Amino acid sequence: MALDKNGIAKRIAQELRDGYYVNLGIGIPTLVANYIPEGMQVVLHSENGLLGIGPFPTEDEVDPDLINAGKQTVTALPGSSFFDSAESFAMIRGGHVDLTVLGAFEVSEKGDIASWKVPGKLVKGMGGAMDLVAAAKNIIVAMQHTSKDGASKLLKECTLPLTGVRCVKKIVTDLAVMELVPEGFRLLERAPGVSVEEIIAATEGRLMVEGEIPEMNV
Repeated sequence: MALDKNGIAKRIAQELRDGYYVNLGIGIPTLVANYIPEGMQVVLHSENGLLGIGPFPTEDEVDPDLINAGKQTVTALPGSSFFDSAESFAMIRGGHVDLTVLGAFEVSEKGDIASWKVPGKLVKGMGGAMDLVAAAKNIIVAMQHTSKDGASKLLKECTLPLTGVRCVKKIVTDLAVMELVPEGFRLLERAPGVSVEEIIAATEGRLMVEGEIPEMNV
């Protein structure tokens, strides 16, 4: 069975390391905040001006003035700090964010990402993602492997307007974990119960399959 959104977030949480400063994008990436390994010190950054995001609030913890970049209510851990957007983006552009987790509509075999615009739909703009893809040291994409009609979202070339070029390092989907290498996508892990053949069939771009592919531990 393919992973649900929380399963994807749980697997991405395994990529965190003690002392990391991490930016979580809108959508599936925000769920990673709920699965930070116990005892690990990770500081979550939001480009709207918050350093030290905690898990999503319970009903009695909700503060409507405390939101992330996706306008979801969040909690702030002890020692958190608040600042304006200019300072927040200086942190991003200065290379002080160790890991960025972004959602995406499409990713190409070269590591290009399309994450901000679907033709014909009203959007406000690319937003902070344009800075994150340009300056982040490490970018992991959290996404569904295919669209609702079954079409692959891991492509030879992106068909939607690009957010960034050759910037994605790793992808975690509902079917697999892959890294980007010069030859294309390299399959590292498969979701529990998902076969390598299913992943190959769902991937349009070049996919490297080397040896026995283990199941994810989620």
